[in-house]
Amino acid sequence: MKKTALTNTFPKLPINLLIIILIIIMHCGNAKSTPTPLTVRQIAFKRAQSLNNGVSVSWFEQTWNKNVLRQNPLTTTDFKLFKKLGFKSLRLPVAFEYFTDAGISPEKVFAQIDEVLKQCKLYRIKLIIDYHYGKLNDSNYLTETQKAIALWLKLTKRYGNESYDSLFFELYNEPPHMNPKVWKDAAYNIVTAIRGADKKRTLIVGASNFNSIYELSRMERLADENIIYTFHFYEPFFFTHQGADWVGDQVATTGVPFPYNAKTYPPINPKVIGTWGEHNYYQYKNDGNEQSVHDKLQIVKNWSNKYGVPVLCGEYGVFNKYTDADSRCRYIKAVRKNLKAMNMPGILWDYNTNFSIFNGAPGINNLSDCMKQAIDYTGSK
Repeated sequence: MKKTALTNTFPKLPINLLIIILIIIMHCGNAKSTPTPLTVRQIAFKRAQSLNNGVSVSWFEQTWNKNVLRQNPLTTTDFKLFKKLGFKSLRLPVAFEYFTDAGISPEKVFAQIDEVLKQCKLYRIKLIIDYHYGKLNDSNYLTETQKAIALWLKLTKRYGNESYDSLFFELYNEPPHMNPKVWKDAAYNIVTAIRGADKKRTLIVGASNFNSIYELSRMERLADENIIYTFHFYEPFFFTHQGADWVGDQVATTGVPFPYNAKTYPPINPKVIGTWGEHNYYQYKNDGNEQSVHDKLQIVKNWSNKYGVPVLCGEYGVFNKYTDADSRCRYIKAVRKNLKAMNMPGILWDYNTNFSIFNGAPGINNLSDCMKQAIDYTGSK
């Protein structure tokens, strides 16, 4: 009698035992083809990582620009450059409340966002829509929270069918120096309102005091599994914002190198004396180095580990008007290196204005060799 393939494989086993073995084999096969689905929080972690190596575009938050609604600085050339440089996500800050108060139709604002989203989808770049320049504070948070909710409900309705893996909502950029409990309450109410209309969109939330790493380290996570927590990193601020006129005399000392170098460290600008910048001037010999960058980022990493939630460095960069090119490169390289080592995604501020990584208009020809190294650009992308 000719033996079958089954009896050749198991020649001496009883038929009932063979049946059990077959059932086990079939079950294992099904387990491989239908793996255990990810939890909501695991999905949030995965989506956070997909945002890594991103860049913010300063344009639609420029309330001082009278032509902002008539200009869209992002062309096909820009999106091709994003891809070439390896940028995987684009953060779009929008001054929603400013436009509303100015009596501008939301449709005009949304139409611009639609165009950016269209290009992002075409070039497979993730998009973060960021609520920028709100007026929230301790005394008006009830009315301001409702304004934010009203806006997000409109956006949720408009973009509800967009991919959850490709479009993200950042609830509120840099909540001010306010009672952290008041901000957490406001954030919770905005999240709850959005969840009433959209259960699956991954939301991005930061701490008060302008997305401070220190406030985040003291913040308790919200009761929602599908949130990425964001922070902004400009430490040491004395270096990254040197000469920034909108900050004030505190950062009037310019020519500050990174890392600290006693031989090239500039004398203190007299305007700084008597401000918190005076303390930072003398502290910089301790803060102006990669180890300090590491230690401060570790504060966020420890918080992320404590609550088991994903985090995102939503902004990092250097004001470029008074900072020498090599110092900018070394700083950005240090931040990126440590973010990578800690497995925390990051987004540069910004693409095309006064924190730009380019020496001039965005373009490969205006990207210095040291900056190419800092952002890991090899020219092969």
